[in-house]
Amino acid sequence: MLTAALRDLQWRRRRFAVAVLGAALVFAMTLLLTGLSNGFVEEATRTQQAFGVDAWVVPSGASGPFLGATPLAASTATDIAAEPGVQMASPFAYARVAAGDDGGRDVNLFAVPPGGPGVPDPDEGRAPERAGEVLVSSKLGADPGEQVVLLGRTFEVVGVVDGSTALGGVANVFATLEDAQALIFSGQPIASAIATRGVPTSVPAGLRVATPTDARDDLLRPLRQPRLAVTVLAMLLWVIAATIIGSVVYMTAIERVRDFAVFKAVGVPTRDIGIGLVAQSVFLALVAALFGAIAGLLLAPLFPMLVEIPGFAFLALPVLAAVVGVLASVLSVRRALSVDPTVAFRGP
Repeated sequence: MLTAALRDLQWRRRRFAVAVLGAALVFAMTLLLTGLSNGFVEEATRTQQAFGVDAWVVPSGASGPFLGATPLAASTATDIAAEPGVQMASPFAYARVAAGDDGGRDVNLFAVPPGGPGVPDPDEGRAPERAGEVLVSSKLGADPGEQVVLLGRTFEVVGVVDGSTALGGVANVFATLEDAQALIFSGQPIASAIATRGVPTSVPAGLRVATPTDARDDLLRPLRQPRLAVTVLAMLLWVIAATIIGSVVYMTAIERVRDFAVFKAVGVPTRDIGIGLVAQSVFLALVAALFGAIAGLLLAPLFPMLVEIPGFAFLALPVLAAVVGVLASVLSVRRALSVDPTVAFRGP
């Protein structure tokens, strides 16, 4: 029966090729959506790790140093630096601000005093050392020596960090704390958090220590619903893939009614007929999964946001594809099992 199933695939190769192409595109989109959801996490993790910060000190009511920040006095860094376990402490500021002459583009603005923890190592140029200088993501498209406009004020680009983004592909910009305070705090000596090297064993009353994981989760807060939506879409795509494969195999089963009747009439076990149809579906699903994986890898770099397809997705894809193939063959198997052997002896 397996030989007959493969021969049928060969006989109807054009139809099956169309089914494989359609299912492969669906599987590719499933991988891309999985990579997009994972990319949000990877993006936030890389941004947090690039700061080189061991801990963040924030007010007790704040959920983190970024989106959930509660402003505190920048001078708090002096008190934190004296705490046991702290090697260096620096006030840190964050805000999402408008960039460009027309303010038509948003960027993530991060700032610390020159030399403090919280600025990534540049891939080109250097970190900002004085007022009016910024380190920018390569996604902003500005090179060292060029100028960028933030909230109507012009800054000189002195360094570039490759691919530094957060919050779903928004470019990161790093400035001095003095400039950030002038832009977002009206010049007041305020910070969003205190970044430390070394983890403080205690902090003054009213403050708490946020871990790097807490900081990453704070960056991910506005992306929770989009990630959930992406997950739901991925699940729907699996249903669509099963529908494509199932419809093609079911149409084939209808056309092969007389073949099934002949098989039954000559004594082929009903179970073997069903196995042949299941094998067809699984074969189609696995071939589609292979082409889908290749398409996913080729399409991922074309997305404007980070698409990081996890390794487990490639391992799970053939398994899930086989399951889809089995489920897609259910109606076809039922159709084949219900065929009356006497059909084999009827006229055309």
